[in-house]
Amino acid sequence: MADIFPIQRLLIANRGEIACRIMRTAKAMGMHIIAVYSEADAGALHVELADEAYLIGPAEATKSYLNQARILSVAKKARADAIHPGYGFLAENAEFAEAVQKNGIVFVGPNANAIRAMGFKDEAKILMEGAGVPVVPGYHGEDQNQITLHSAANNIGYPVLIKAVAGGGGKGMRKVETEGDFIEALESCRREALSSFGDDRVLVEKYIAHPRHIEIQVFADTHGNVVHLFERDCSVQRRHQKIIEEAPAPGMTEKLRAAMGQAAVEAVQTITYSGAGTVEFIVDASKGLGNAPFYFMEMNTRLQVEHPVTEEITGQDLVEWQLRVAAGEPLPLAQKDISISGHALEVRLYAEDPANEFLPANGTLTCFRSPEHNDFRLETGVLEGDQVSIFYDPMIAKLVTCGSTRKEAIERMGRFLSHTRIAGVQTNAEFLLAVLNEPDFKKGQLTTHFIDQHRESLLDGLGRATDEDARLAALALLLDRKRLENINRDKSSDPASPWHDSSHWRMNFIAPETIELLLGDQQFRVRVVTKSESFEILAEGKILMAHGTLEGGDDPDEADELVAQIDGVEYSATTLIRDEAITLMHRSRSLHFRRLSEVGEEDDEAEGPGHVMAPMPGKILEVRVKTGDQVSKDQSLVIMEAMKMEYTLKAPRSGVIERVNVKPGEQVKDAAELLVISET
Repeated sequence: MADIFPIQRLLIANRGEIACRIMRTAKAMGMHIIAVYSEADAGALHVELADEAYLIGPAEATKSYLNQARILSVAKKARADAIHPGYGFLAENAEFAEAVQKNGIVFVGPNANAIRAMGFKDEAKILMEGAGVPVVPGYHGEDQNQITLHSAANNIGYPVLIKAVAGGGGKGMRKVETEGDFIEALESCRREALSSFGDDRVLVEKYIAHPRHIEIQVFADTHGNVVHLFERDCSVQRRHQKIIEEAPAPGMTEKLRAAMGQAAVEAVQTITYSGAGTVEFIVDASKGLGNAPFYFMEMNTRLQVEHPVTEEITGQDLVEWQLRVAAGEPLPLAQKDISISGHALEVRLYAEDPANEFLPANGTLTCFRSPEHNDFRLETGVLEGDQVSIFYDPMIAKLVTCGSTRKEAIERMGRFLSHTRIAGVQTNAEFLLAVLNEPDFKKGQLTTHFIDQHRESLLDGLGRATDEDARLAALALLLDRKRLENINRDKSSDPASPWHDSSHWRMNFIAPETIELLLGDQQFRVRVVTKSESFEILAEGKILMAHGTLEGGDDPDEADELVAQIDGVEYSATTLIRDEAITLMHRSRSLHFRRLSEVGEEDDEAEGPGHVMAPMPGKILEVRVKTGDQVSKDQSLVIMEAMKMEYTLKAPRSGVIERVNVKPGEQVKDAAELLVISET
């Protein structure tokens, strides 16, 4: 009889896609899954997939997913054998790991001492220096006096990076170009670090001009074994947060891979460690990767968001490795038995507006559909109809592809993105596709500055519609109208009545109709003649023959699948039609058209250049002006926090503060008027 695996009842102290990802492996291993959820997540996918679930508090993470006492209480009540923290929240909290173990529950992760050793960037760098692992030049001292930090930055030389010593994910991090910007950046960095991690300590380090962000996946067990599972390149970032990751790193040499892998293993061996970890390095790629110098940045003592690309190239399930190591088993493989096969790519699909400094978005996913294919892997914690909340990270999903070559993986990701349909919230899908199509990305010419360096080309045309898009939208509206006519005809006592026909039919003549569509500041006029089984689109002196089908469920609020042909070109798209407005989803874009007849006069007063509005719901942290103050264009006015990030709202023009409508600590709604600037 086979031995019973020691972990039978697993509590997952997390939410969203990582909770669902852990469940998939744990269920395959025969475990009973216990979920926790906040009031905002009562109907969430991870709750639905669990065997049992417990409410742990209000929507705010500090009162729910970060409530250690409540989670431990649930774990004991549910008789959990182990707790998996996922990533974020309590995953790298030494006190939580310690408390879990003191309660006789297995913590799926390293011990508290190991978390502490690597939990603070300053202490970790001192430890790595002692072990001979190269670190970025900088100040990692205990003296957090503003004068000391400012002096250190001046001595290092600008540009510098200010980084929170706790946490990660780009929070509490600021690049400072000149000495004059240092104090304001330091204050902002400290506020964000305190809000995100409860710790406002920072370090200051030299900013590398041509940096590649390359990290090594490591694993250790309680028997003294340590291995690495090669590297991941995470250089494509916005706001210091990764959005595209891949493995192996483009241009990586065997010599550099061996050196970085060895350094990562040595880093792990300096502490008593077990479980998954990631050692992150900055590589100076100014002369390529051949003999490039690399520097230790930090070690994440947990599973990473981007772990799927490592799984794809190694054929290993890293969550299973975590669970087996936590149960006291040795590592499944030795270093010599781990190899690379193919190339994998992951993109992070966020609810955000790339054209507006990647500002997070929120709302209801009125449509969320993705193709199912062996070449595609989707990691998500939401379904169509779910809410993207203001309380948590705005990532909707991770899309993963693998190919025998990097080119093949990129091409597959392009297809994956192009056929993933989303409506209801602004996303970065179109932007991600633009990155994949950027020539320098295809060549593997990457640095962490990639997005800033290619910003103009990546944002060019983003969210803009073409005549082709407008024709597709118009065709969908006509097909929807015809479908409604057929429904009414079937219900009618006189199906042959001409009153069921709305095609502008006249005796001996079919008049063309004009469908006017509006998308932002774009206006389109599509002239169409409706025939019995097809349509004629009049465009630039030509007649384009068009026909198609619109298929969907019985619910009129659900999206339909459009299959069409216009002028001999085949199209497939998803459409959502409501009250003469239509959202057209195809080629990674979601375009919301309105019939011009439905568009009223715009109220410009509230959006005039003197009105500073909240870009989303959030909390006011600081108001830097008062009524009567003279301000100049781009001056910092209000600092607010939303969706785990801090934002500075600046003056859209010079003038005098006419009124201030908010105060620090106040919660504001989306588009709330914060203050008004009158002309000088």
